[in-house]
Amino acid sequence: MKHYSKLSRLASLLLAAFVITLTLVITQHVAAVGTTPNAAFVNYNLAAGAKSAPITPVGNQSVLVMGTCLTLGDRGVGSVTLLRVPGNFLEWVGLNSPTNGTITQGLSNTAGTQIVQIDFSGGVFIEVNTADTFVVHNTASAARTGNVLLIF
Repeated sequence: MKHYSKLSRLASLLLAAFVITLTLVITQHVAAVGTTPNAAFVNYNLAAGAKSAPITPVGNQSVLVMGTCLTLGDRGVGSVTLLRVPGNFLEWVGLNSPTNGTITQGLSNTAGTQIVQIDFSGGVFIEVNTADTFVVHNTASAARTGNVLLIF
């Protein structure tokens, strides 16, 4: 009976060690998969016809780009999911600001190609600047202010 008790205790300890090891392995895997997103926030205050400084999204990874115009009487918002293929092009799909509310999609490395409208009246756009960058362009006849948020 004494041997049975020792064997039973050893089996219990081995089972407990196995459960603890399995728990640690699973927890470590979850921690590696559940990463916290990064973000970049850019304010703009653009005179009529002006462009912002170039904005470079991370490469080879999907980036949520949300643009907002905060100018009174012309507020709006537009967003795209964007992919930068370094040295080649920007590719996107999303939704223009409420005036037309249409789907926007494409890929380009040509400066001036409109990516998404972000104001109500269709005067402020996020557009391609180079194969690796984009800018906010105020084509309206008056100044516009707002911001762009990138989540990656």
